[in-house]
Amino acid sequence: MAETLAPAFTGADVPDMAALRTCVHCGICLPVCPTYRVLGEEMDSPRGRLYLIRAAAEGRIGLTPSLTRHLDLCLGCRACETACPSGVPFGSLLETARGQVERQGRSTTPRLLGRLIFALFPRPDRLGAALGALGLYQRSGLQRLVRAAGVLRVAPRLAAMEALLPVVPRRADVPVLTPARGTRRGRVALLTGCVQRHLYPDVNRATARLLSLAGWDVVAPPAQGCCGGLDLHAGRLDELRLRARALTAALPDDVDWVVTNAAGCGSAMREYAHWLPGDAGVARLAGRVRDVSQLLVDAELPLGRLGATVTYHDACHLVHGQKVRNEPRALLARIPGLRLVELADSELCCGSAGIYNLLEPAMAERLLAMKIERIVQTGARIVVAGNPGCLLQIAKGVRERGLDLEVLHPVQVLARALDQGRSFGEQDLGR
Repeated sequence: MAETLAPAFTGADVPDMAALRTCVHCGICLPVCPTYRVLGEEMDSPRGRLYLIRAAAEGRIGLTPSLTRHLDLCLGCRACETACPSGVPFGSLLETARGQVERQGRSTTPRLLGRLIFALFPRPDRLGAALGALGLYQRSGLQRLVRAAGVLRVAPRLAAMEALLPVVPRRADVPVLTPARGTRRGRVALLTGCVQRHLYPDVNRATARLLSLAGWDVVAPPAQGCCGGLDLHAGRLDELRLRARALTAALPDDVDWVVTNAAGCGSAMREYAHWLPGDAGVARLAGRVRDVSQLLVDAELPLGRLGATVTYHDACHLVHGQKVRNEPRALLARIPGLRLVELADSELCCGSAGIYNLLEPAMAERLLAMKIERIVQTGARIVVAGNPGCLLQIAKGVRERGLDLEVLHPVQVLARALDQGRSFGEQDLGR
C-alpha cells in the first residue's frame, strides 16, 4: 500500500477543499489555457494544476519541484474561470497554493530577481527613482551601446526587463483634484498605480480629464501606494493585506467610486474582502472599485471624428477578473470615424501577466508572438488594451518586429477623439 503523506498545505491560507472538489474534470478549460495551448501538457492546464493542488492538499504528493514548476508556469490569467461551467475559483486556489509554496520556501522563482522586483515595483517612490535613472540611460545613448554590444545576452531575465522599457517619459503627476465640468454626478477617487503613474502618466491625466467631463470630481491622493496586485498573484498574501489596509487608509472614504485604469489593480482590489474578511473598511473600498470604462460608458462626451482602424485586446484581469468586456468596445465604437476590428483570440493572454514576462521570458515570448500575429491580421493601425502590463508587452513585440502600430490605452484614444479629433497633445490633456 502506498504511503500517505501529511497534507502539504498547513496553517493559514490553505486551498479550499470544497472549491477544489467543484472541478468535474470536463476539460472545457483546456483550449482557453495559454500554457496548455503552447505546451500541450495536461499538468500545464487548469485541470492538471487543480489535480496537483488537490493531491498536495490530500497528502498524496508533497511540494515537489515538479509541482512548483507547474504552478510557476501558470500565468494566472483566469481564462479558465470564464470557461468553467462549474464555477471553480481557480484564481484564489492558485494564489493560496503559491502562498503555501512561498511560505515553505520552495518556490522556483529566482530569489535575487524576485527580491529586486518586490523591492522595486510595488514601491512607487523607488520605482520612480529607478525609472529616472533608466531615462538617463536611454537619453545618454548608453542603451544603444549596451544593446549593440549584446551585453545582456548572458542574463535572459534582465534582458527581458530591459527590452520591455518604452521611452521613459518625464514625470507628470495627475492633479490632486480635477473638478467636475457640466452636470455634476458625484465624486471619485483615482488609483494612480505604480507602473501606470511613472510609465504612462498620460493615461492617468486623460482618465481624470474624461471623468471630469463626464461630471465627476476626481480626487487623486498623492500619498497612495501600491494595491498589492503583484503580491497577490505571487502568493505573497501577508504583503497583499498590508498594502490593502494602507491603500484603504490613503484613499478618501467619502467617494462614490474608486476608479482604476489598470486591469490587474482593479481585479486585486475587488477581491480585498475575500482576503481580509471582517475588515469593514476594506470591504467598502472593494465594493466601490470600478474600471474607468464602466463610469464613462454612459457619459455624454464631446468626441470628435477620428479616422482610424483600431483593434482591442482583452486584458486578462479586466475580462476574466472583473468581467468587463463590452464597455471598452462600446466606448471605442462611439468615436465618429473609428473602425473597430475584432481581434481573433482577443482574450488569449499576451504573456505579460504581471511580472510573468520577467520570470518566464521564453513562454511569454511565445504567447506574444501569437498575439502580434493576430494583431497584424486585423490590419489595424492602433492596438488598444486597458492594462499597463499589456501595453508594455505588446509595444515590445511591435518594436522588435518594426511594425507601424500604435499601442494605446482606451482613455488615450478617447482623449485623442475629444475636441474634433485634435492630436493627443498638451492642450488635450489640460496641461
